[in-house]
Amino acid sequence: MEPFSPPEPGFPAEKSSSVPQKKSRVLVGVTGSVAALKLPLLIAKLLEIPGLEVKVVTTERAKHFYNVQEIPVTLYSDEDEWQLWKGRSDPVLHIELRRWADLMLVAPLDANTLAKLANGICDNLLTCVIRAWDLSKPLLFCPAMNTAMWEHPITAQQVEQLKGFGYTEIPCVVKKLVCGDEGRGAMAEVWTIVESVKKILEERDLPTQS
Repeated sequence: MEPFSPPEPGFPAEKSSSVPQKKSRVLVGVTGSVAALKLPLLIAKLLEIPGLEVKVVTTERAKHFYNVQEIPVTLYSDEDEWQLWKGRSDPVLHIELRRWADLMLVAPLDANTLAKLANGICDNLLTCVIRAWDLSKPLLFCPAMNTAMWEHPITAQQVEQLKGFGYTEIPCVVKKLVCGDEGRGAMAEVWTIVESVKKILEERDLPTQS
């Protein structure tokens, strides 16, 4: 049962299967790293997992890096939070999304949002969902940033803070970045991320909905 209203007009509808099956629900968060270019591929590969239902929460800056029309699932952004809530009896989107999801995946997690999460800042839809996250459910995060940013001493502190909350890091990798620098800081490969999601779902025996 869907706990909140259908997506606002203009957002693509979710794919559905005509074959009855149990489903797991994964909420993907995407932030303003150039690695957000990989969002369409990431979503396509996640949808290959049998019984997986996916929604996306995006920051405004992340939209710069991908075409919304290439995302074949429901996508929410800041404006949806405010459009959905008109009065006291209306649902609060960041709470409804938190309730809906079995697992959250933040890919990519840029330096700015990493810093926000480590310090409890919740100034957009994505950070509000994470601040309200049910810590009994898994949350995976995939850092992605320039090598110099990754190597700044505060980054390790902030990553450890998130791991201290119980979140699971999918470590960044060494490669030549889009900016031309070469070193650690690139988001993990899509196949690595998808395999990590599969592993968590299997460990938790997560399809729970039908």
